[in-house]
Amino acid sequence: MVGGKTVKFTIPKDEHMSSGHLACQGCGAALAMRYALKAMGPKTIFAVPACCWSVIDGPFPYSCLGVPLFHTAFETAASCAAGIAGAMQYFKRNDINVVAWGGDGGTADIGIQALSGAAERGDNILYVCYDNEAYMNTGVQRSSSTPYGAVTTTTPGKHWKRVAKKNLVDIMVAHNIPYTATASVGFPEDLIKKVQKALTYKGCKYIQIYAPCPPGWRSANEKTIELARLAVDTCIFPSYEVIEGRYVISRKMREPKPVEQYLMMQGRFRHLSAEEVANIQQQVNKRWKKLLFLEEATAKLAEME
Repeated sequence: MVGGKTVKFTIPKDEHMSSGHLACQGCGAALAMRYALKAMGPKTIFAVPACCWSVIDGPFPYSCLGVPLFHTAFETAASCAAGIAGAMQYFKRNDINVVAWGGDGGTADIGIQALSGAAERGDNILYVCYDNEAYMNTGVQRSSSTPYGAVTTTTPGKHWKRVAKKNLVDIMVAHNIPYTATASVGFPEDLIKKVQKALTYKGCKYIQIYAPCPPGWRSANEKTIELARLAVDTCIFPSYEVIEGRYVISRKMREPKPVEQYLMMQGRFRHLSAEEVANIQQQVNKRWKKLLFLEEATAKLAEME
């Protein structure tokens, strides 16, 4: 009861992550884990490669998580998770969620071969990439998930990144896995529902969670949620699902907000000229139209089946 009224909670109240973690203030990756664990519950095992979460979890033998966590080599999160899933199958523990949890560097770059293998084999795991768009744990180096226009320590000053962000969601969809989705820490209810839905499918599933990083993005700690929501509402990072090949947009705006609102809140983009911002807007519009087309086209295909 709140104020004499019955309130229905839309987010599970159980907590499986303690406050004694080592994340930076405003860390989107910490929020991503907290929300995801609310959806997964205590019967979960994680395989985590070298990434921010190798540190956030706490120094051995301590852990801020109430579930088992295996620290793995940078390139082996998916293959380690596949091995754990095989063990769970052998012992007939079908009630255990096996999750590989990596950053974008360990997913889109260093770990993509293990992830691709797990997807091709149909290993019964959920792979979650918390996407903060650079190698944040080791000093904000550029990854293939770093967006066009961003400054990092390996693309500094006038040498900002001049190629587009790798579309790992499309790569995973091309593997014909049963469930792929994007989510943002700015919309926790949507994130939790997608994790819950992913766990209902057998085989390899993939979710990419947008997780702002204040130090790496040169943004204010208290602006993490605003940035995470703006990324979706500007269509920089649209929120959608691909369910057995069918595209379903989770949050559809009649008039998306201009990308400039999102870009100018971050120091990593403040060097961009008006012309470059307009170019980014044009590319975002193009990708959004493609996504709208895919949603309509795959819905018609589903009706024909």
